[in-house]
Amino acid sequence: MILTRRWRSRRALRSAQLLDEVVDTQLPLLAAFDEERRRRSADYLAELVALAQDYRYYANGWIDSRELDRRGQRAMNRLARMRDESSARLIAD
Repeated sequence: MILTRRWRSRRALRSAQLLDEVVDTQLPLLAAFDEERRRRSADYLAELVALAQDYRYYANGWIDSRELDRRGQRAMNRLARMRDESSARLIAD
């Protein structure tokens, strides 16, 4: 049981690190965008940062796997909504 928890904790930390790397890679690109696109992209990256933090909370034992799943699902729904709103703006323009 303890080994499984440690393995899950390490896996959660690796997931958080991966999300951090994605954000770190994309963040410098925002400077080249116009203001609206920069804002949308920053919001998207902020969701990834929040999700990475949730993985760290799980790794530290502050939330359980159900709560991590709930937060992950909520983050994915928000990201999908952002994508849909962005696509709708492109079609309208």
